[in-house]
Amino acid sequence: MGPTPSDEIDERIRAAANRVLPLDQHAAAAARHHLDQLTKPAGSLGRLEELAIQLAGITGQAQPRFEQKAVIVLAADHGVAAEGVSAYPQAVTAQMVHNFLNGGAAINVLARRAGARVVVADLGMVAELPTNAGLQSRRVGPGTANLANGPAMSREAAVSAIVTGMAIVEAEVTQGLDVLALGEMGIANTTASSAIIAALTGMVAADVTGRGTGVDETGWIHKVAVVERALALNQPDPMDPNDVLAKVGGYEIGGLVGAILTAAGHRIPVVLDGFISGAAALLAARLCPATRAYMIAGHCSAENGHQVALGHLELRPLLDLGMRLGEGTGAVLALHLIDAAAAILSEMATFADAGVAERADPPRAAPPNEVPQRS
Repeated sequence: MGPTPSDEIDERIRAAANRVLPLDQHAAAAARHHLDQLTKPAGSLGRLEELAIQLAGITGQAQPRFEQKAVIVLAADHGVAAEGVSAYPQAVTAQMVHNFLNGGAAINVLARRAGARVVVADLGMVAELPTNAGLQSRRVGPGTANLANGPAMSREAAVSAIVTGMAIVEAEVTQGLDVLALGEMGIANTTASSAIIAALTGMVAADVTGRGTGVDETGWIHKVAVVERALALNQPDPMDPNDVLAKVGGYEIGGLVGAILTAAGHRIPVVLDGFISGAAALLAARLCPATRAYMIAGHCSAENGHQVALGHLELRPLLDLGMRLGEGTGAVLALHLIDAAAAILSEMATFADAGVAERADPPRAAPPNEVPQRS
């Protein structure tokens, strides 16, 4: 009998997956109990309470703190851009990375408000930018091949992309990291993500392919046809996430997979952004199902395929603002809610502390055959 797909997973990835443990149920239960003692009706803060309990379970702390925040923005180019699937030329990938480094992009603005550092890494742009202290050069290759004509990359390159993402997050952990937001940049990466999500979920291309950078109806029809052609030609194996990544993925998507694995292994919450990180999250969950519990869906992208990905991951987004920019913008906005959930746990007074009377439940009616006891 030959090797199975799971036997072929690089040992470094397997080791990272094995470090991902179930959530700490004791910490989650302690947070739930504490929330019920606070000066509010039980459950009245809704999803903020659910988030607080999840954060406690992830970190293993009943009252977690998130002082060290980071958003990683992984950049790479895609050969499928040659098919005209984007409203922007491929050169925009490097131009936007330059913008990130200068602090002028949306992710920079929003990260400053959230108190998160922006970590920018080149995993495989076609253009090589001049040396910059703010840019990590971790190139797997000069852009992927055109997935509409054959595999986007070799299996070895796919593994290398994942391991590179792991290394980036490991380096951030050594500097102090309490919560990780995911971001990316790569012209045509919505086409690759559509193909990944279709391959992993079994959905048809039209149901998971959106307008990306804003292509018109004719452009969308063409984009769907490109995704269909890529899937038919490459036949990615949905039971082998590395095969899917290699055949129809991208370097930055693989890097995000590695980032998820490593953050989860360190009990660090992973805040997903939109469509691209949703595709990476599906791959990570297929590689290591335990990572799903560490994921927080920051927002719901306007890309229809993102809703499909979140549905398969059984994640509910915290925000729905009709955004489709990427870069990590939706994930960073959700960091404010994470701070709020943590603050509720650590700063809000209990009924006992505040001297506030707790809920007075109505007296229990005696069952028909039960005689109330006299005092």
